[in-house]
Amino acid sequence: MNADLKREREGATFNVERITNMLDGGKHKTERRRFLEKVIATDPSGVFCNDDVNYLHRTERHIRAMAKHVRLVEVCRKLGIGDECDGQIIMSEDFPVLLEALGEDLPTALHWVMFVPNIVTLCDDQQQAEWLPLVRDWKMIGCYAQTELGHGSNVRALETTATFLPESKGGQPGGSWVINSPTITSAKFWPGTLGRTANHAMVIARLIDGDGVDRGIHNFLVQLRSMEDHSLLKGVDTGDIGPKIGYNVMDNGFARFDNVVIPRRNMAMRFAEVDEDGKYKKKTVSDAASKVAYITMMQVRAMIVLGSGKALAQACTVVVRYSAIRRQGYAAGESSELQVLDYKQQQHRVFPLLAQAYCIFFTAQKVWNRLKAIEGKLIQNAPVNKVEVADIHASSSALKSFCTMTAADGIEECRKACGGHGFLACSGLPDLFTSYLQNPTVEGDNHMLPQQVIKVLMKLVQAIHAGDNVDAYKPCTSYILVPALKKIIGGTKEKCSAASAEDLCNLDVIVEAFKHRAARLLVSVTKQIQVYIMNGRTPQEAWNQSLVDMACTSRAYALLLLIQNFSTGIADERKNSSLGDAEASVLTDLATLFALYWMDKEIGDFLVDGYITNKHAKWVKQNILKYLDIIRPNAVALVDARDISDFRLKSALGRYDGNVYPYIMEAARKDPLNAVDPGPAYDPELKRLVAGGVGAYSGTAARL
Repeated sequence: MNADLKREREGATFNVERITNMLDGGKHKTERRRFLEKVIATDPSGVFCNDDVNYLHRTERHIRAMAKHVRLVEVCRKLGIGDECDGQIIMSEDFPVLLEALGEDLPTALHWVMFVPNIVTLCDDQQQAEWLPLVRDWKMIGCYAQTELGHGSNVRALETTATFLPESKGGQPGGSWVINSPTITSAKFWPGTLGRTANHAMVIARLIDGDGVDRGIHNFLVQLRSMEDHSLLKGVDTGDIGPKIGYNVMDNGFARFDNVVIPRRNMAMRFAEVDEDGKYKKKTVSDAASKVAYITMMQVRAMIVLGSGKALAQACTVVVRYSAIRRQGYAAGESSELQVLDYKQQQHRVFPLLAQAYCIFFTAQKVWNRLKAIEGKLIQNAPVNKVEVADIHASSSALKSFCTMTAADGIEECRKACGGHGFLACSGLPDLFTSYLQNPTVEGDNHMLPQQVIKVLMKLVQAIHAGDNVDAYKPCTSYILVPALKKIIGGTKEKCSAASAEDLCNLDVIVEAFKHRAARLLVSVTKQIQVYIMNGRTPQEAWNQSLVDMACTSRAYALLLLIQNFSTGIADERKNSSLGDAEASVLTDLATLFALYWMDKEIGDFLVDGYITNKHAKWVKQNILKYLDIIRPNAVALVDARDISDFRLKSALGRYDGNVYPYIMEAARKDPLNAVDPGPAYDPELKRLVAGGVGAYSGTAARL
């Protein structure tokens, strides 16, 4: 064990295991996770080993990842994982734990992330009865094919068509759909698992009914490949889209369809159907059923938010441990070098990110629990109003946009904070960063989502203006804005209550500032749109002119939710005894630093209307430095509490034992470029230059 890390751990002021247990959801879950991680790390097949992944070509890495998936299924069947879900491994609580234990993504991921949820939420009981057993037995492996070469976020503009073909005109018994890609831009492009892995796809296409009427976008289950030999079916052309900036174990694919015929019943028919004559009709289903489908799909977004905190925690684990080990520079009169972690600049770069990783955990848990609570109400036919469903959509959209963007930026900042060694593949950070980079784009582009957030929140502003139906927002997250909105709309001038720098360390005071900021920006952007329209702009032009301010408002709302949930989450965990006083104290220190850091970063928003003064702004800066000092003794213990094993971390710099330099050298020697000596480029190329004399100067040569 590295002496510096040993000393750091001995100096911690809290019980590391207690925070680990809280993050896992209890001591028993920590024990279960560690057991499953050990199963993967010690599997006798050796398939799960990650030691050489940095030296593999993407084709080799893709094949290895597929082997990992197959072995994982074997392990799950052996351990009985999924037995509690009628054999559906992917629905077991153990499955996401095992996926994280692998320390690498799988090319099959879209099967359980998008394909199966689509069957469960959008297909009727008969369809589910037919397809879910195939899914359970891994005979049917699917993807979600929505994005096209020419269209992504604008779903209404998708060009792929599904045209009804009656039996009388050559269709299958009961009628068929003919799936076509009419233009090059209509080719499906980017869906994960599509390229080489999936044998089925949930294809999003324009439904053309038996009367030739375009009924808009619907879902169709299309078989791509044989379930016997994986050969492409007639009219289907799919492949991998080629090397990407990262996430290269995944076969993101393209697909073109040339008169591909599928059965009529392969249209997802829970909410609409087409009969054997091609007549389209929407089904009469309960309002609850349609909302359940919507909530289920939003859970994917909540998972992305939770994942952003976990990815950032990995990066923080590497940089904090390495910064405690790495020494640079001397203190006055000292002969030993200083730990990099003792430099204020390094602390200011890293500690707010460490705080954010914890912050996201509490908020993601709240969002997930709220989604499950709404889903539970709907299943029990308990009343859930549309405002509540729209509200969770707004909050999850704001959080997805903010958390994934700042996590991606944060991981890269952690890499840079490791200096030159952070540029090494063996640091684990380049692969973590490039693999994570997809997240700001998938499931709603981060620059598009704020529009959806504002569209929902503007209705709250309008309700307060009208004095109508505000009580409908009481179960909603956005109700947190109501007191501040009422004051701003009513013309009351609010000011920060902090009378001293110490007051600005109080989370309640800071949360009030973030409430005011978010409410003010929301009222401002609402008024701005109205003014543009009054001055002759079309609603679309007014909306476009306000997009930048919408993004600022959405970010302000996300930060409010993160800070509020961090604060209340700590209190809740303290109340149920998951945390002791020491653990609650160190997490409160993180929450305070996170809030102060973002207040300072966007201080203009708080100063512009006089809510805080220049004196307050100076106190914010002072307090940030104060909390960097407070957090410093616990920094290593706080990353240890995330309990990310070396197997998962895959980092020479972030090893738990701190033996950084031997493992950097070992990683260097492993490179195939060092397998022979002289190097593989010596003979004949370098040899011709050095020994062959091709570069020798022989006097002035004639110019051509």
